[in-house]
Amino acid sequence: MNYDTFVDQVAQRTAASSSRAAELIRATLETLAERLTGGEVLDLAVQLPAPLRLPMRPTPDIEAAERFGAAEFVARVAVRAGVAEPAARDAVRAVFTTLREAVTGGEFDELVVQLPRDYRDMVEPALAPGATLRRR
Repeated sequence: MNYDTFVDQVAQRTAASSSRAAELIRATLETLAERLTGGEVLDLAVQLPAPLRLPMRPTPDIEAAERFGAAEFVARVAVRAGVAEPAARDAVRAVFTTLREAVTGGEFDELVVQLPRDYRDMVEPALAPGATLRRR
């Protein structure tokens, strides 16, 4: 999936403009990079369009993931994107669903495994039958 398609998909899912969707994506990916191990960040980033790799700041020397729950994840995205938490939660769901379409199924599964159960309501829409599943 190319960058423009990724942004368009998130914009449609959040009913936001393309520029606002890009901000929401950036905020979500930056927060996700904090939550995942360094190796997983690298694995995920390599499958994304180049402009989406930058917010993740993949560095192989940072292996430890920060441990925080879904509420903290949403709060961080809200602050970074300058939106209320309900809008941030919707954006996170949209980005996860779009990530699921953009990367291999195995890579998305590896990402989900690193997240605790309280992330379920944000991740499950991406796993739902209505979501596009692209396994390679």
